[in-house]
Amino acid sequence: MSGPDGIRVAVVADVPAVKAVTDRAYGHYIPRIGVVPQPMEADHMANVVAGRVFVTGDPVIGLVVIEERDDHLFLDSIAVHPEAHGRGVGRLLLEFVDARARALGLAEVRLYTNALMWENQEIYPRLGYEAVERRTDGPYDRVHYRKRLG
Repeated sequence: MSGPDGIRVAVVADVPAVKAVTDRAYGHYIPRIGVVPQPMEADHMANVVAGRVFVTGDPVIGLVVIEERDDHLFLDSIAVHPEAHGRGVGRLLLEFVDARARALGLAEVRLYTNALMWENQEIYPRLGYEAVERRTDGPYDRVHYRKRLG
């Protein structure tokens, strides 16, 4: 069942769509960053079974993978199918993440993006995220962000 925003928790039957949308959303970054983006290598089934994946669309056109931590909600991945770009799907998903954090009593959302995914570094600050750190994790050069929720 979908909420009023059309976002629902993913079910096992969604796993192929979750993988397909993730691959389409991140695949074009491979030549730029020189490695497969981590969301493409995630265990989508495990994330769905754990209740960490929320999707929108029928068929699925966007998704978030989130994880509740002690003091924040971690946005592990956001993916929007390229054919759905420009329709506000990403913004809807990010608003959902904020609302989910508030519902869980968490005052902050955290995420990171690859330093070479410069589009994200333009988008996140406009949506209230502040860069707090840049560090290398294995082959990934990441910029870490946080958004304090009011």
